[in-house]
Amino acid sequence: MNKTNKKRKHRSYKYHAVSFKLSHGQYKSLTNYCKARKTTPIKLIKKNIERFISHYEYGVPEELYLCENQLNLFDEFAEND
Repeated sequence: MNKTNKKRKHRSYKYHAVSFKLSHGQYKSLTNYCKARKTTPIKLIKKNIERFISHYEYGVPEELYLCENQLNLFDEFAEND
């Protein structure tokens, strides 16, 4: 058996940085919660937003888009005159 040892081609991933600001109290609360749950803030945040970052890579279903539900009070008022 003469098999050639070919290295598998590694897939390169593109990562994007996302940043946001927390107040001192929010950050302290986050770190305390993470210590209690023995996790990291990044893992906690990723776990909580997982349903938003996993299922919509190629598109969002129409029923999830927001529609404009504005009252047409002035249109009805003009029709009654």
